Amino acid sequence: MRLDTGGRIDRTRTLRFTFDGEALTGHPGDTLASALLAHDRIEVARSTYRGRPRGILTADLTEPNALVEADGTPFTQATEIELHEGLEARSIPGVARLDTPNSPNYHRKHIHADVVIIGGGPTGLAAALAATRSHARVLLAEHNPTLTPDNPTPWLTNTLTTLVKNRSIRPDEYRSFRPVKNCGIRPDENRGFRSGDTDSARSGEGLRILVGATAVGRYAGGYLLIAQGERMWHVRAGEVVLATGAHERPLVFAGNDRPGVMLASAVSTYLRRFGVVPGREVVVATTCDSAYATAAELVAAGCRVRAIVDSRDDPPAADVPVIGGTCVVETAGRRVESVRLSDGTEIDCDLLAVSGGWSPVLHLHEGDRRWDDGIAAFRPVGGLVAGAANGTFDLPGCIAEGLEAGARAAGTTPPPMRDLPPEPIRPPRPVWLTPGDDTEQFVDFQRDATVADIRRAIRAGLRSVEHIKRHTTIGVGSDQGKTSWVNATAIIAAELGTTPGEVGTPTFRPPYVPVPFAMMAGRERGDLHDPIRTTPMHSWHVARGAVFEDVGQWRRARYYPRDGEDMTTAVHRECLAARTDVAMQDVSTLGRIEVVGPDAPEFCDRLYTGGVARLPVGKGRYGIMCTTDGVVFDDGVVLRLADDRYLLSTTTGGAEKVLDRLEQWLQTEWTDLEVCCTSVTEQWAAVAVTGPGSGRVVERVAPELGEIGFLEFRDMVLYNGIPARIARISFSGELAYEINVPSWYGLALWEDIGVTPYGTEAMHVLRAEKGYVIVGQDTDGTVTPLDLGMPVSRRKDFLGKRSLTRADTARADRPQLVGLLTEDPDELLPEGAWIAGGLGHVTSSYRSPILGRSIALALVRSGRDRIGERITVPLADREVPARVHAPVFYDPEGARRDGRG
Repeated sequence: MRLDTGGRIDRTRTLRFTFDGEALTGHPGDTLASALLAHDRIEVARSTYRGRPRGILTADLTEPNALVEADGTPFTQATEIELHEGLEARSIPGVARLDTPNSPNYHRKHIHADVVIIGGGPTGLAAALAATRSHARVLLAEHNPTLTPDNPTPWLTNTLTTLVKNRSIRPDEYRSFRPVKNCGIRPDENRGFRSGDTDSARSGEGLRILVGATAVGRYAGGYLLIAQGERMWHVRAGEVVLATGAHERPLVFAGNDRPGVMLASAVSTYLRRFGVVPGREVVVATTCDSAYATAAELVAAGCRVRAIVDSRDDPPAADVPVIGGTCVVETAGRRVESVRLSDGTEIDCDLLAVSGGWSPVLHLHEGDRRWDDGIAAFRPVGGLVAGAANGTFDLPGCIAEGLEAGARAAGTTPPPMRDLPPEPIRPPRPVWLTPGDDTEQFVDFQRDATVADIRRAIRAGLRSVEHIKRHTTIGVGSDQGKTSWVNATAIIAAELGTTPGEVGTPTFRPPYVPVPFAMMAGRERGDLHDPIRTTPMHSWHVARGAVFEDVGQWRRARYYPRDGEDMTTAVHRECLAARTDVAMQDVSTLGRIEVVGPDAPEFCDRLYTGGVARLPVGKGRYGIMCTTDGVVFDDGVVLRLADDRYLLSTTTGGAEKVLDRLEQWLQTEWTDLEVCCTSVTEQWAAVAVTGPGSGRVVERVAPELGEIGFLEFRDMVLYNGIPARIARISFSGELAYEINVPSWYGLALWEDIGVTPYGTEAMHVLRAEKGYVIVGQDTDGTVTPLDLGMPVSRRKDFLGKRSLTRADTARADRPQLVGLLTEDPDELLPEGAWIAGGLGHVTSSYRSPILGRSIALALVRSGRDRIGERITVPLADREVPARVHAPVFYDPEGARRDGRG
């Protein structure tokens, strides 16, 4: 079925490929679909639900039938796959297995443009021509791998070339496209451009052209996603011009899904671009003028056009038989062998080229749509839409609209347009319903949805197009109803006795074409799914065999096993070192936010449940942040560095959300406050030195420190000249110091201190022994500071304070934080275990080395009133008895924190 001449393929080279295990050949320039048609492989798949044989329907991204798995890509269209040597493809029935361990190396790029033009046909090129007359940054994205490969006039491409020569487009930007080579066409036919090595222009003024690039999503604020090869472009656009063209519609009749039924425009594409004739004995069925050109091209290629079947009573003349005022109502054969017309005529054929009219592509349009009987389709309302996408189908009109839209988008005047001969367009006469078996009249080929399905939905009482969509599943496939929804709307309207405009269209949702989730993620998959943050001391932890855990994005040392130690043994040793002598922990991961400005005291006072505005410089205070409904949000220590400067510490996993919260209130609610917030987490490395022997260690590295009280800090220089900030902060209940140094000194400080390291698991045990909470473990989305037994300020206002006075928040039977001691000291309660009677649940549970038994924290209803009560915790095989205890198990007087224990 390959012609000896014509097309844009390279017949001097042969490419080998396989389809469903069969060895076949094609040529450079082919798609998988064109190569299959060249071998007369009309049937390419089975339908998803009914298993009917299906053939290639289109030549572009609207293809609903020829879905294949190719080279490990689980779901793509044969019409979109560029043929290459060794391609392995197999047909799939609309459903594929996702098994792509060797997926491409997808990546992303962010760019800004003043004007983005979607579509590189005559309309899009005209818009680009007009927009580049200004100093705007213009981006043009074209889905096809070449720019305007079938442009019917050289005027636009010649003008674009002139723009380059006149330096309206910078030469280095023009590198992004070059003439097509080695495609077997004469130089005077070479009107297309193909992406070069750069794929894009330098940033700055001018035009940037992306070919093989598809706008897959348009979102609020001029945000676009454009997929190109292995790259996802994230684009911010000032203005967007849609020059997306129109989709040809199939006709709805019995057996319209048989292999050998093909869109007329697709037949033309396979002839012109690939030199392939999908059939030799052809019937053309149409409701409009465009299919007449297809008939003429088929005759020129040596095919026999048996008839043009035109639904209009006054069809135009042609060089082949024309039957007016009738339509196809049925086909016969596994592959089309004959067609029957509404007047009873039967015509033998092996190809039926159909054209039900053209539908403007409105999937990326943000405005409304209105039905236009003149084009028998929906037109866009508002926005910058031009050409066929706007329902204009004559070339002069398309170019004029493109020039106007491009000029409006760039804020300039359109260039003069060379006069082109007028192209009178006769109105179509669509035939939405034909006599026949409605279970064989397919509306959505990919979903196997028929006219019978629409009628069944309406009989069920459905009237909304959105409801009927979900009942029939029309338009929910990967093609998003590109070839089905106008037909479906018109059929629904006919069944309801109304108009298509009254029925309307459903919401078109991105992506416009299927794209892999891996492309959406870019490099953020596998080991790069979430960035891994490490502290300056990380190499030391690795060298000493630390076992790590992920906390937020941070990789923290969980424990440091010595030879022969398991986690329990290692944590036991680390805890005793901190309780009986001295140990150190890397706490560089804690969030740190500097709050600076004349209103910093007022701002911080509004954030925390306790007062910090009157905090003296050089001192700190433990603080809790609440949400507006009074729930604990985050906690940490606040240090006052100066009259107008505070340093807020946050939990390791909460730094980003706290900073986001601060900015939200400053930018949207408290806009009168003069405050600036800056994350300085990465600027500091910190070591917590913990235990009764911590004083002597700190005295060695900071001999000038002297006496310093709890929650006081001092900026100073260590003995070796390293600048540091030392604070008396304890998350263990022991005498402890936190030494902060610039991050590049972190490893040196860690190695200089050189005492027993302890990890996050020992930290959890130490803090639980003292009843210190961890936000997110001992709290959830319901726990307030009052539930934790934390005092809140009565003298000042703060976020969430009013919510703490609500009846539900203040009721006495709320879950409250308490301790639990099992009657068997060796029994370790599972975290999350529920307490009998619905009293609450266990939030933290550990073995305490210093107490020689298990301990647990729990949220228990009216917990503080239940201290001393016996409760049971039911497990899968038994019930564990325990007693409610105060949340502090060790040193309740707090003497050890000040070195008095």
